Amino acid sequence: MLRLVVRRLLQLIPTLLGLSVLLFLWLNRLPGGPASAILGERATEAEVTRINRALGLDEPVYVQYWRFLKRIFELDLGTSTQTGQPVWDEFVLRFPATVELSVAAIVIAVLVGIPLGYLAARHRGGWLDVASVSGSLIGICIPVFFLALMLKGIFAVELGLFPSYGRLSTGLDATDITGFATLDGLLTGELDATWDAIMHLVLPAVALASIPLAVIVRMTRASVLEVLGEDYIRTAESKGLDKRVVRGRHVLRNALLPVVTAVGLLTGSLLSGAVLTESVFSFGGIGSFIRTSIDARDYPVLVGFILFIAMVYVLINLLVDLAYSIIDPRVRVH
Repeated sequence: MLRLVVRRLLQLIPTLLGLSVLLFLWLNRLPGGPASAILGERATEAEVTRINRALGLDEPVYVQYWRFLKRIFELDLGTSTQTGQPVWDEFVLRFPATVELSVAAIVIAVLVGIPLGYLAARHRGGWLDVASVSGSLIGICIPVFFLALMLKGIFAVELGLFPSYGRLSTGLDATDITGFATLDGLLTGELDATWDAIMHLVLPAVALASIPLAVIVRMTRASVLEVLGEDYIRTAESKGLDKRVVRGRHVLRNALLPVVTAVGLLTGSLLSGAVLTESVFSFGGIGSFIRTSIDARDYPVLVGFILFIAMVYVLINLLVDLAYSIIDPRVRVH
C-alpha cells in the first residue's frame, strides 16, 4: 500500500509542474501584462513600470518562473486586490464552508444513490427502476440554481422549516475553532450551534447533491447490471452460495469500481466551489468569493484558486486510487 502511495505521488509531480508553467504563461500573457491587470485599465506608464520593477517582471523569464515556483512552495499566493489580505488566508477562511457543504452533498448522494441504483438494477423493468431512472434524468436536467431557489422558496420562505441564508443564525454566540460550524459545536459542547449549523446546511446540500445523486444512481445501476451478467456471478449462484454473499462480495464490490471514480470526480467538482448554490443561500464559501474575484479581475486570487483546486484534485485522485486498492487488491500490483 505504501509503495502505491509513493508511486502515485511521484507521478503527480509532473502534473503540478505542467500546471505551474501554464499558469505562469497565462499571467505573462494578460492584456498589458500582470501590472496592467493589477492596476486596472487607467494605470499610467510610470505606475506600470513601478509595479514591474517591484514584482521583478523586468527580469528574464526563467528568473520570474523560478521566483513564481518558489512562492508556490512557500504557500505565498500573493495578496487579494479586493480585500488586501493574503490569498492563502482568504482560502483558509472560506474553504471550511465549501468543504462542509460539499461533504454533506456527496454524503447524501452516495447514501441515497448507491442503494437506489443497486435496487433499480436488481428489479430491472419494475416500478422502482423506472422511477429511479426518470428521477435521475430530472435531477440532471434541472439547473442547480433553479432547484436551490425552489427549495428556498418552499421550505424556507413559505413553510419556514429551514433557514434561508448563511451558516449560523444571526445573534447565535458560537465559538469558532476550526471554521467548520458543525464540528465546532461538538468540540465546545455547544450542541445548539451544531444543530443550527445542520439546519442551515440541509437545503443547500440537497440542492447541490441533485446532480451527483443522479449520476451515481445511473452509474451504479449500469455497473450492477453489467456485473450481474458476468460468468462468475452465475457460477457463484450455481454453487449455492448465500444470496447475501453473492450480492455483497461479488456483485456490489465489483460494481463499485467505476462508481468510486465518479464519486471522486464529483467530489472534486463540488470542492472547486458551488458558486450558484453558495450565492443563492449566501453561504460564504469559496465559490461566491471566486465569483466576486472574477468580476473584480482579482488575478492573484484566481491563480491561487486554480493551484488550490489542482491540489484538491490531486489528493482526491490519490484517495480514489487507495479506495481502488482496497476494493480490488489486484490494483496494487499495477
